Amino acid sequence: MTETTHHHLTPQQRAALGRAGRSRARRSCHAEFAPAPDRPDPVDVIERQSASRIPELVPIRYGRMLESPFRFFRGAAAIMATDLATTPDSGLRAQLCGDAHMLNFRLLASPERHLMFDVNDFDETLPGPWEWDVKRLVVSLVIAGRENGFSPSQRARVVRSTVRSYRESMRGFARMRTLDVWYSRIDVEDLHATLSAKLDSRARRRVSRTISKARTRDHLQALEKLARVVDGQLRIAPDPPLITPLDDLMPGVERKELEHQLRDLIDRYATTLPADRRALLAQYRVVDMARKVVGVGSVGTRCWIILLLGRDDGDPLLLQAKEAPASVLAEFAGASSHLNQGERVVAGQRLMQATSDMFLGWERVEGLDGRERDFYVRQLRDWKAIPQAELMTPDVMRLFGRMCGATIARAHARSGDRIAIAAYLGGSDSFDRALARFAESYADQNERDHRALAAAVRDGRVTAAPDPSA
Repeated sequence: MTETTHHHLTPQQRAALGRAGRSRARRSCHAEFAPAPDRPDPVDVIERQSASRIPELVPIRYGRMLESPFRFFRGAAAIMATDLATTPDSGLRAQLCGDAHMLNFRLLASPERHLMFDVNDFDETLPGPWEWDVKRLVVSLVIAGRENGFSPSQRARVVRSTVRSYRESMRGFARMRTLDVWYSRIDVEDLHATLSAKLDSRARRRVSRTISKARTRDHLQALEKLARVVDGQLRIAPDPPLITPLDDLMPGVERKELEHQLRDLIDRYATTLPADRRALLAQYRVVDMARKVVGVGSVGTRCWIILLLGRDDGDPLLLQAKEAPASVLAEFAGASSHLNQGERVVAGQRLMQATSDMFLGWERVEGLDGRERDFYVRQLRDWKAIPQAELMTPDVMRLFGRMCGATIARAHARSGDRIAIAAYLGGSDSFDRALARFAESYADQNERDHRALAAAVRDGRVTAAPDPSA
């Protein structure tokens, strides 16, 4: 029986299906983690990913991952996917983020210009066991808590609170009408009210500043930061190797061919947008493009920023076209039903987010670096604010974790069987306590893997470069 047919059972049958999952995997057994005897070398896993990336950028990825166990974890989704595949699960599936660490939850803008709190990275999205997202989230909280000097008991409270929020939210969604689940969201007013009631005055001021700052991080602010006037024309400003305009990447003939490919990408990607967004995009013209280095785990994948102008130089639109390889989950959860990996990302994002970027779409480029490559396209920046884990106190991280838990529960409730998952979790804190133990155990493994990368760099097995953005 597939996930889709579960929804045509009665609520009682769906709840029974969830409770039956406890026979497959007791809730307490999720506490267990031990590396498999045939666990692959973590450096080999990272190196296999790097083989298809831009060679001169790969050392930047390793340099960023070396900085701390937390930055390593952010780039190690493929390693954790290998490990999660060996852990028990209930047999219930949902659309997964695939990389649900804490910094992938943030403020962002809806097309209606409302500031929302949501998950915002879907490079690895794929249907799979819902437990995998929750486990990656809580491990990230423990790793960040260790770096902040939190005690074991403080970290355990953060994890248990996060998982309890997921569990209680899922139980709430199980009781809701289907449309009401889809209408559910966390907007900035709800966020501010929740935090203000539970934080001290200093923390409240920091939250208010973050919200205010998010509203300034729009396309005009991005234009001011990333562009300059050259010979009377607006162009993307170089900041190599992080931002490299086409003219600085290659000679004339090759540059023109690449420019043609990227212009064609934007033209054809427009067909994946709804008709009204297509009409909006048609009012802009492409004026410049550059290669951009992004993230930690994504460093080395092909990513381009494209500057478009509408009425004049004061009417910009910055799009990001990012390469979409296969999900790191595919080997263990099954290949995507979408032939284009960019479409996989877009479909997953639209399914999981309460509201998505109005310019979100996908396309395939033929012959780029000698092969077909899939891309998804979105706005480069639109009212986004990333949490600062290093500034969080235990109480702030606990509240932040609760919001993340509720958010990923809502995302799973939209695609998975919310009634079955809620019944599996039940009303006790058995799953909460199990994941607190799992998170600490896996954080230990992450530290060992981080040390393995450091040893590989010392031995000359791989090359790391300092982070040019530091």
